[in-house]
Amino acid sequence: MEIREWGEELIQRYQGSGGEMTYQEAMDYVEELRTYGVRPGLANMENLMEKLGNPEKGLAFVHIAGTNGKGSVTAFLSEILQQAGYRTGRYISPVIFEYREEIQVGKRPISKKELCRKMTVMRELCRELVKEGKPHPTAFEVKTAMAFWHFREQGCQIVVLETGLGGLYDATNIITDTKVAVFSSISLDHMGILGKTISEIAGQKAGIMKPGAVAVALKGQEEAVEVLREHAVALGIPLILVDPGDARKVKRGLEKQSFSYEKFEDLTITLPGTFQIENAMLAVRAAQELGKAGFPLKDKAIYQGLLKAFWPGRFQVLSRKPCFVADGAHNRDAARRLAESIGFYFTNRRILYIIGMLRDKEQDQVLRITCPLAEQILTVPTKGERGCSSYELARRAGEYHPNVTAADSVEEAVELACLLADEKTVIIAFGSLSYLGELIRIVEKRAKDKGKSQGKGHTGRDFHGKQR
Repeated sequence: MEIREWGEELIQRYQGSGGEMTYQEAMDYVEELRTYGVRPGLANMENLMEKLGNPEKGLAFVHIAGTNGKGSVTAFLSEILQQAGYRTGRYISPVIFEYREEIQVGKRPISKKELCRKMTVMRELCRELVKEGKPHPTAFEVKTAMAFWHFREQGCQIVVLETGLGGLYDATNIITDTKVAVFSSISLDHMGILGKTISEIAGQKAGIMKPGAVAVALKGQEEAVEVLREHAVALGIPLILVDPGDARKVKRGLEKQSFSYEKFEDLTITLPGTFQIENAMLAVRAAQELGKAGFPLKDKAIYQGLLKAFWPGRFQVLSRKPCFVADGAHNRDAARRLAESIGFYFTNRRILYIIGMLRDKEQDQVLRITCPLAEQILTVPTKGERGCSSYELARRAGEYHPNVTAADSVEEAVELACLLADEKTVIIAFGSLSYLGELIRIVEKRAKDKGKSQGKGHTGRDFHGKQR
């Protein structure tokens, strides 16, 4: 049976059980699923994928794990593969703007219609599992299974798959046909789940390696590299290390950055941030290994893929006067990278922060690293069960900085920051990605309105990187 026929049969079988969901009902169901929390392990996924017909078994994957940088590597690799002409699936988390971003084919997110049709089926499959006495799948398990179904149905030749949490017991690790396993920077994060040490965390992430695959990793802390090396040796697969120090002719900037690596001269990326060149190098090396694994591509695809890749909320410049930057730094390693970029790009500039962080993130570590660089700090609330009030975050930030103000909302913080800033001030909003989507929309609307009042158009990008 063709995959599309199989999918239609599933939909017809379950639509009659309660009608097809509306988009709002689908979103409400996703929220309901969040109450099942996070359950590391693959038993639930095995049950769910069997019900669904195991669509993942007809797909080939690039699997990406890491503490920081995996989203940027995913963006670079996805664009390279698209430029090479491959029908490419892309699975990312967390998202910034809306749920549908998580599941993309090419640059197109899953449509509302397809999401509703498929989520209706997923709900009924979950109900069946519960009736059989099995645990209800979690939100991440349901959306991961639905993503595999969508990619198979859409005829994807290759899927660039980002892990959710860790690797070994992550729902995405149900896959079997991994062509290349990619590891971005590994550092301390989610220590309550993944382990207390770099070695323990690296061990969890190394779990995405599969027999017959190739592993490509960013050379970083030796204890992490050693764990990856041990896992590769045990599986009998090669581990290729990408050394950031091998970049040549590096030119950094906010508009674009260029570098040379191996045989490639003058590669250019438009993602700012001092850390993005190493992510681009990792993507280049992974793309070369994919070429050897049955997905050949021309050098032009690598040049064009890097140039066109876009990834919102990662040291993203939203406006110029004042310079407004959004970044998702929410753990100590990301905070160090943010501080490094601030020091490089904005030496001797007046810095103003907007910070919002979930309660379970490394608030003290991030604040300790970043606060000394700012003249003034505004805090904003984050929502949900893991949310943190702006007042609680302001109290914590006050331990590291004398000038902290709690704002009641993201919009209020943006308004206040813009009032406090002159044209030479740099406003940097960072912390949990959960609030950055709202902030980006607010800032870009202000820039657009200001451009209209001055007779100028807005030249920002939407979340796919297309010019507005």
